[in-house]
Amino acid sequence: MTKKYFGTDGIRGTANSFPMTADIALKVAQATAHVLRKVKAERGLGKAMNRVVIGKDTRLSGYMIEQAMASGFVSMGMEVIFTGPLPTPAIARLTSSLRADIGVMISASHNPYEDNGIKLFGSDGYKLSDEIEMQIEAMIDQDMSKHFPPADQLAKASRLDDAPGRYIEYIKRSFPKGKTLGGMKVVVDCANGAGYKVAPQVLWELEADLTVIGNRPNGKNINDGFGATATKNLQERVVSEGAHIGIALDGDADRLIVVDEKGNVIDGDQVMALLAVSKHKQGFLKGGVVATVMSNLGLERFFEAQGIAFERAAVGDRYVVEKMRALDYNIGGEQSGHVVLSDFGTTGDGLLAALQVLSIVNEAEKPASEVCHLFDPLPQLLKNVRFKSGNPLEDKTVSNAIAEAEAKLANNGRLLVRASGTEPLIRVMAEGDDNAMIDRIVTDLCGVIEKSAA
Repeated sequence: MTKKYFGTDGIRGTANSFPMTADIALKVAQATAHVLRKVKAERGLGKAMNRVVIGKDTRLSGYMIEQAMASGFVSMGMEVIFTGPLPTPAIARLTSSLRADIGVMISASHNPYEDNGIKLFGSDGYKLSDEIEMQIEAMIDQDMSKHFPPADQLAKASRLDDAPGRYIEYIKRSFPKGKTLGGMKVVVDCANGAGYKVAPQVLWELEADLTVIGNRPNGKNINDGFGATATKNLQERVVSEGAHIGIALDGDADRLIVVDEKGNVIDGDQVMALLAVSKHKQGFLKGGVVATVMSNLGLERFFEAQGIAFERAAVGDRYVVEKMRALDYNIGGEQSGHVVLSDFGTTGDGLLAALQVLSIVNEAEKPASEVCHLFDPLPQLLKNVRFKSGNPLEDKTVSNAIAEAEAKLANNGRLLVRASGTEPLIRVMAEGDDNAMIDRIVTDLCGVIEKSAA
């Protein structure tokens, strides 16, 4: 069954347009409360659903969605706790530590401010499964009034004033005991997003010589020229400041991109390689590493040479986490910068991953360009084709073109063509040893898809 509301990372869309309206947000909250109450009872965990934690990033539309969802949960008899702007992983953590039944993060991650989204967490701090999301989908458009509690069972909403401090202390505990970042010059880019307060505070408390950019959100500048998907400002600042390293978070601070002292970008694949090798040497790596189908073939070959097990999952850190849990691995992530360290958390955490990288670089006493570059990636090209309606991948001409492209690559590379789960885009990615061939294959295939989508 195709999902109407949920994508690869919750529900997402343009604010004040379907499905990201106040009306839908209220219904999502009511449906979520009802479904999870039912699931809890079916699993013998009791019927009571008492508490939900709601966080957000810095988008202007967050005020609207936040209040609408709070109304929905309160109408179902659930106490609401507001945290204000906090990273997505902070909401996952607080959901568990506050013994809440549900966690909600209102964010569209790396998307522009016009978009917003809803991410849902269970009481264990993990994102909800596809199965539960489908159950919620089935309830959103139904009349929920028959499930409303009586007036005397309505709940209240309040704000948790020390939410940022709780997350800051939790993050700092992941840093090696007795160590600091004293003497290390760091530039941090907060994307004018959810990490704009907590990220600089954590690094300052760990004694980094700190420069902060992208920390002046105004509701409309999230991810605009700053953050993990727009690193030019960070790259230039690292070089001009003579910094040892730069770290960029995205809008909800669940992903990390690193910039070395020369201004070169170090993506999630290199970060996973660095962390995995470090833990492997220390004897702390459990099983191996889970990445996605988007990770570079060079990463796979590197782990094979290191004797480290490597698995791929579907795109989305939720699917990475699911496979990590199934295999009992403790490192996973995505090339885009989501890094999951299950020894510390339940979802991608850009700041958490950044502290591990900073610790390794600081301990090595070598340039970040040397420490963080562990393998040479194969030539890889990713292009996006935007479409308005339908699914171009269902066009026979497109499917034939994909088959021909795969035949050309044969055993010399990989081709991945997929629809984005968060935007109306078809993503075309190819990689292999022949750069010219990769460029030709991707360009030709995008041309075919563009004609189909026109």
